[in-house]
Amino acid sequence: MLNLKNRNRLIAAVAVGALITGGGGILIGRATAPGEVAPAAASPEEEGEGHVEGQILMDEARGKGAGIVTETVAAGGLGSEILAQGIVASTPDGEAVLTARADGAITRINHRLGDFVRVGETVAVMDSRDAAAIASERSSASARLALARSTYAREKRLFDARITAKQDLEAAAAALAEAEAEARRSQSAAAAAKVSGDGRTLAVTSLITGRVTKADAKLGSYVLAGTELFRVSDPGRIQVNASVLAADARRIRPGDTAVIELAGGETVNATVRSVTPSLDPDSKAATIVLIPDGVGGLTPGQGLRARITPAGAAGSPLIALPEEAVQTVEGREVVFVKTAKGFQTTTVVTGKRGGGRIEIVDGVKPGAVVATRGAFLLKAELGKGEAEH
Repeated sequence: MLNLKNRNRLIAAVAVGALITGGGGILIGRATAPGEVAPAAASPEEEGEGHVEGQILMDEARGKGAGIVTETVAAGGLGSEILAQGIVASTPDGEAVLTARADGAITRINHRLGDFVRVGETVAVMDSRDAAAIASERSSASARLALARSTYAREKRLFDARITAKQDLEAAAAALAEAEAEARRSQSAAAAAKVSGDGRTLAVTSLITGRVTKADAKLGSYVLAGTELFRVSDPGRIQVNASVLAADARRIRPGDTAVIELAGGETVNATVRSVTPSLDPDSKAATIVLIPDGVGGLTPGQGLRARITPAGAAGSPLIALPEEAVQTVEGREVVFVKTAKGFQTTTVVTGKRGGGRIEIVDGVKPGAVVATRGAFLLKAELGKGEAEH
């Protein structure tokens, strides 16, 4: 056994060794190779994986899947916007009515309701006695034209040989001109009626490319000339007819901007094409014709609401958004502004409300893209994200 003195020496040696080892570890941990820069300490943002207060990381696909709709902020407060109820309609050249060109019976129907047809395509075929009469006139006119041409050629040869008088040649030329005019008329009538080559049937053809939106023709039915059989509409050529009060109509000019509100909170930008000079006798309202920037979500006959902004309202410092775009977070009214990574909460100062819209006095400028429908989902996502961090 060790005596007390040797034991104390051993304990001291162990303590010194531990101190040297610990110090060496510290020195080793802090040492760097010659010329090497020591790494900087991580910032709080890096330790939080790049988290920014009020930021919601969300790509566009995820946002659409969640049903979040955005709207580009435009200048003009509630007092600048003119709210109008409208209806989607086809443009004058976007819808065609297909009628019977003559009396007859419908013997064949090639297309039904909802079918796609091209311009000039036969939609139905009719048997008609009028078709035979039109074809007969066409044939007679062609025969008279051939005879007039032959007569004129003969008179021309005789006149050149100084056998006949000049008035005979002039009479033959007049007869030829009359025969040509009659032939053109009969050909035009046959073409307009879509008479077949054998002169037995009439073809009902589409005047535009589109879809059959109305089909009243019945196989075997006898119809009179002028009867509407089909209606074809081009879904790509539509407009919105909005009704506004006379006082508001005086503020609107062609070229003014508008926003069309669709179901689900989505919007479509539009431009004012024209303003009717008179009022509707029943509603006492003027009609504003709007041309949408796109046709997505718009169908002829669909009712909707439009917000029209007169040109003079663009200088207003105020803006207006749907009420659901403004959410309350920790006692503050905020909106969610779209960014490259998702959305960022922005505190705003609100003003008056009306028509489901709220005026923004400060906090957001025109041109920003703000979440409208589904903003409450972003609020919930924000709360969950802040709790995790």
